Amino acid sequence: MSFNPECVLPRRPMAIPPAYADLGKSARDVFNKGFGFGLVKLDVKTKSASGVEFTTSGSSNTDTGKVNGSLETKYKWAEYGMTFTEKWNTDNTLGTEMAIEDQLAKGLKLTFDTTFSPNTGKKSGKIKSAYKRECVNLGCDVDFDFAGPAIHGTVVLGYEGWLAGYQMTFDSAKSKLTRNNFSVGYKTGDFQLHTNVNDGSEFGGSIYQKVCDNLETAINLNWIAGTNSTRFGIAAKYQLDPTASVSAKVNNSSLVGVGYTQTLRPGVKLTLSALIDGKNINAGGHKLGLGLELEA
Repeated sequence: MSFNPECVLPRRPMAIPPAYADLGKSARDVFNKGFGFGLVKLDVKTKSASGVEFTTSGSSNTDTGKVNGSLETKYKWAEYGMTFTEKWNTDNTLGTEMAIEDQLAKGLKLTFDTTFSPNTGKKSGKIKSAYKRECVNLGCDVDFDFAGPAIHGTVVLGYEGWLAGYQMTFDSAKSKLTRNNFSVGYKTGDFQLHTNVNDGSEFGGSIYQKVCDNLETAINLNWIAGTNSTRFGIAAKYQLDPTASVSAKVNNSSLVGVGYTQTLRPGVKLTLSALIDGKNINAGGHKLGLGLELEA
């Protein structure tokens, strides 16, 4: 019997699993995106001829009247896999971030992050590392503090759609784990299941399904041990056409949220949203939201 190497099928590469923070993200996006209750918000994104990206955001809380704003500049040095980011917000906090990706090793990203508040003199620093390859996604962050650094670690393993993750935080000042989370999930092209246990006392789960090209649905559930409080919600997003979509969600507290997003023209997006208290429809206290995104 002769062996023909051309008859051997090539091995299909395994997918890179998401980071721990992104587990269940598709379901969360259905619940969160397209809503901005109680806020009037403006986001502006521009890019200079030299490649510097500018992002300016401002929001006003309709209940308190408080105004928040932020400015971010980002420059990517693609040749060396480097990204420089400068941040400022209305709390007068300055941030600087430098990231290096796929240079020391393929799949490895190192980030150096510092913040400084001139008003209080408070300084903070963080070193982040992330490594992702087929079937595995690792993360390790170190927060520098005078009392002692805190170490945050994550690992996510994936195999044929199944995902398992672990997240921990070790406080060196207290010499103990302050966070101990587990997660298990399953992901295919149009269906995702995610369950998690946080610190052995908080249990959660979510289901995401892309029913068709225009319709996405999501369900989430959360329960804390030792209490009778269970949170449950259903959400959906329907794409009316390439420029418009509607979103709706409801939870077991009878809070109903609706949102409408319309791309008025390329680079201009308008979002309208409302939160209605189904138990007290005539009592008022409902919230409206308005968002405008500009990009050039």
